[in-house]
Amino acid sequence: MTSNMSDTPANPASNGELEEQALHFHKFPRPGKLEVTATKPLGNQRDLALAYSPGVAAPCLAIRDNPETAADYTARANLVAVISNGTAVLGLGNIGPLASKPVMEGKAVLFKKFAGIDVFDIEIDAPKVEEMVSTIAALEPTFGGINLEDIKAPECFEVERQLRAKMNIPVFHDDQHGTAIIVAAGILNGLELAGKNIADVKIVASGAGAAALACLNLLVSLGARKENIWVHDIEGLVYEGRTELMDEWKAVYAQKSDNRVLADNIAGADVFLGLSAAGVLKPELLAQMAEKPLIMALANPTPEIMPELARAARPDAMICTGRSDFPNQVNNVLCFPYIFRGALDCGATTINEEMKMAAVKAIAALAREEVSDVVARAYSGETPIFGPNYLIPSPFDPRLILRIAPAVAKVAEETGVATRPIQDYDAYLDQLNRFVWRSGFVMKPIFATAKAAEKKRVIFAEGENERVLRAVQIMLDEQIAVPTLIGRPSVIESRLKRFGIRLRPNVDFSVVNPEDDPRYREYVDDYSALVGRAGINPDAARTLVRTNNTIIGALSVKRGEADALICGLEGRYDSHLRHIRQIIGMRPGACTLSGLSLLISQRGAMFFTDTFVNYSPSATEIAEITILAAQEVQRFGIKPKAALICHSNFGSRDSESARKMREALALVREKAPDLEIDGEMQGGAALSEVVRKRAMPDSTLTGEANLLIFPNLDAASISLGIVRNMTDALHVGPILVGAALPAHILGQSVTSRGVVNMTAIAVAEASQPTLPAILA
Repeated sequence: MTSNMSDTPANPASNGELEEQALHFHKFPRPGKLEVTATKPLGNQRDLALAYSPGVAAPCLAIRDNPETAADYTARANLVAVISNGTAVLGLGNIGPLASKPVMEGKAVLFKKFAGIDVFDIEIDAPKVEEMVSTIAALEPTFGGINLEDIKAPECFEVERQLRAKMNIPVFHDDQHGTAIIVAAGILNGLELAGKNIADVKIVASGAGAAALACLNLLVSLGARKENIWVHDIEGLVYEGRTELMDEWKAVYAQKSDNRVLADNIAGADVFLGLSAAGVLKPELLAQMAEKPLIMALANPTPEIMPELARAARPDAMICTGRSDFPNQVNNVLCFPYIFRGALDCGATTINEEMKMAAVKAIAALAREEVSDVVARAYSGETPIFGPNYLIPSPFDPRLILRIAPAVAKVAEETGVATRPIQDYDAYLDQLNRFVWRSGFVMKPIFATAKAAEKKRVIFAEGENERVLRAVQIMLDEQIAVPTLIGRPSVIESRLKRFGIRLRPNVDFSVVNPEDDPRYREYVDDYSALVGRAGINPDAARTLVRTNNTIIGALSVKRGEADALICGLEGRYDSHLRHIRQIIGMRPGACTLSGLSLLISQRGAMFFTDTFVNYSPSATEIAEITILAAQEVQRFGIKPKAALICHSNFGSRDSESARKMREALALVREKAPDLEIDGEMQGGAALSEVVRKRAMPDSTLTGEANLLIFPNLDAASISLGIVRNMTDALHVGPILVGAALPAHILGQSVTSRGVVNMTAIAVAEASQPTLPAILA
């Protein structure tokens, strides 16, 4: 994994704190970051007979007779080896293969998270080139591809060259080529904005390791001229006749020059490529660069020049770094999962230069592409525009896999290295689309909005609860919101100490002490004015405002002292709901509140409503619940596809609930004609287009529904519980829909991560209070 894979936070914890957190993260709840899971049921004797002896003999013999069928009968076509000898691990140097294992496991989970690729991480005690080559080459029957990682230069060049000659599967050294692909995409876009031609520009490089040389080689493939490239390393300029620290790969860029240092060669440079060390590029040197220079300062965690210094010296500069807290992050995760995805899916025997260039062009084009409303919400709620601060797409842009994998697969076929060419690219794109929403991308648009927005104030009713305290720590680390905790200060402090949480009261968060709040009388007056005619007399109001934290939190939001409320970890849902309904109320025009639940499973993202509030909503209420839920779904960057669920299938029964759902459908179509919806239908029809078309060939719903609307609370709650447990899905919610201001009631079993997820949703709602229009 290259140095530019670092994801440095804007306000990192101290090294000691970060190390402690990292050790805890890797050790609990079980050591390591990945596991092997079975993909076939092994629940009875027949399953065992098919999976192992005697049934397994059939696929073994089929593969013996036709080796290509291994892709049909085994996981090989989706299995990559991440291999290292530990000689150049991140910024740690030669720490050995065993110590490199956490990094290789990390790379493995990135492959799985971003592209659904299974990985075995393999750390080998093989410091010499010939040992590495013989060991790795012998693994070819097991894997569909090899990702070389953290091998020092120049040995890494020779290892890859020999393996590519020996092996008939893709061999890809990501430290070289992953970095090169992202750098090349950024440079192509920067040069386009500057109105420059790659063949004419002067490129000055600081650093001559594997990544730097791979970047330069790829730029040459794209049209840069070697005579315009000036390479520097720790010994200075790479020049003809130099003998110190030289090798055949570096010598390609040797210049005929008497100059020896970066300061002598940077005059007139159009591009600075830094893969070296912090502070190498001094601000005064920027004055010598050409108009509209492109600065790729990729050393991590501290770049060759900090962006603010570069911008002060050259306001016309375009700047890329390896850090996530600045625009234009060069991050290998932008490409390597998707290049392998395309290569594996077409059975490529190698990843050639043409495939790498296809990835470069796909990434560069994506940054220039007009962004839809759905994708904009996957960033920060504001549409990113191609320009100096947007040369490179976000690593979490869900379109990356949809652009890179097909482009790589097509070029593999065109260049004759695809053994299983993609037959139907429309179907392939649909398959990739389905994966996007099975992954962690589901919550990314929400967190991106929360992080990018002006920080919102979130008040937590159960401020003494351990899960809230842990969630607030994560929330601060991820810079999601400004927290306020309701609780007794002494109890909060003692629990922070007991649980080893580093939060500092009244520094990292504010505290509202219900036993001693200077606003108490004002809160009582406000509460009495709101509920005085709802059976709450003044004495009761005084007691409740002193003792009920949800009332205090709701009043705080109502008065504008907080932007959102999180409650419900203790006590009954109905009780919290009553206080929110009385104090915060409903948004204008809404006739009811409702609970929307999100399940994220291997099948994808599925929304259920109404799972918590309305026992038996009317057709009018169901129509409103559906429309508001669809608008909430769009906050996640997902196009809603709604199904009105019932025991009846398109009029097959004429019960009361069936008639109610039909009436609701008519109302939704009248109020939100662009929403993709149909019903009433059974659950199986909602999740299968084949089943649905049999019952209703002209159904207006396509594909698989992702928003399920139920006729009553029993059906919704039961379905949610069964599906959640049968699929081991992550539950996000319930999301309270229809309230005038953001307020959410969590379940008593919610985890601290669940609290964080709901906080991010509340912040996103507070940042974008106007619900999006239903997409066509």
